[in-house]
Amino acid sequence: MNPEDIPELLPVIEASSPTSSVTIVEQAVQAYEAASPVVRSRMLTQLVVAAFQAASPVVRRHLLERLLRPLGVLSLVAVAGGIFAKIPFRSNWQDMQVQIEDVQNVRPSDLIALVDRVQQVSVEAVTGVAHVIAASPMTASSAAAAVLGALLVRRSRMGRPDESDLAR
Repeated sequence: MNPEDIPELLPVIEASSPTSSVTIVEQAVQAYEAASPVVRSRMLTQLVVAAFQAASPVVRRHLLERLLRPLGVLSLVAVAGGIFAKIPFRSNWQDMQVQIEDVQNVRPSDLIALVDRVQQVSVEAVTGVAHVIAASPMTASSAAAAVLGALLVRRSRMGRPDESDLAR
């Protein structure tokens, strides 16, 4: 699934309808809530990738740091051919510092693999991505970031995901 596929998941709303005040963000949230757990996971992954691509290199560093923290060494070696495994070994694991060179080497397919793995390990880590995005005006202004932020905020307000969300 590509970020361009997300609008296909959204319900169709007549543009000519004068009573339709539903925004694209609200449509995306509605589509997310109506989707199966597998589609929800794919949507979140693609939104994180799209927000990452819209971000500056500095924000990308922070996003990667947030995503890498909950994973152990074996996970980092297993994800995306191990491209993320060297990062925590250059510094203290708790004070992990992603370098700009690391960010430049990340392909969308690598990030997809990383976000998919993080969703299996820590829902909170993916939710923390919204805080990083919200702190960056440039990134927060992208459509993907707006949708991602709305989804993650709503999901965190709803509390713990139901068991069907955890069984992927």
